[in-house]
Amino acid sequence: QLQLVESGGGLVQPGGSLRLSCAASGFTLDYYAIGWFRQAPGKEREGVSCISSSGGTTNYADSVKGRFTISRDNAKNTVYLEMNSLKPDDTAVYYCAADSGPTFALFRLDEYDYWGQGTQVTVSS
Repeated sequence: QLQLVESGGGLVQPGGSLRLSCAASGFTLDYYAIGWFRQAPGKEREGVSCISSSGGTTNYADSVKGRFTISRDNAKNTVYLEMNSLKPDDTAVYYCAADSGPTFALFRLDEYDYWGQGTQVTVSS
């Protein structure tokens, strides 16, 4: 069964850090671009960051540039999202998704083939 599983979420104080992981089972991530998305209560799902299959291209939403870093370790079949200087506005459920398309899907949600179940990130004092 093809599956993506996110982990690493939790409760953190403003200014703190978390590292999210997105692990794949049932398939290899080598040929997939990976996106991280988030959805806060009452808001639409939005793109946070994405990385090409080779890892050579990354993109970030303006709201997280300079604070979040996406990376991948294909040997571990895992993609990471390092989140620093967290703010209350970063509170959301974070999802990873895999895109097998010939073009880099960036933040186009409907082009992603597989989605994880999400992990909650809460930034609060």
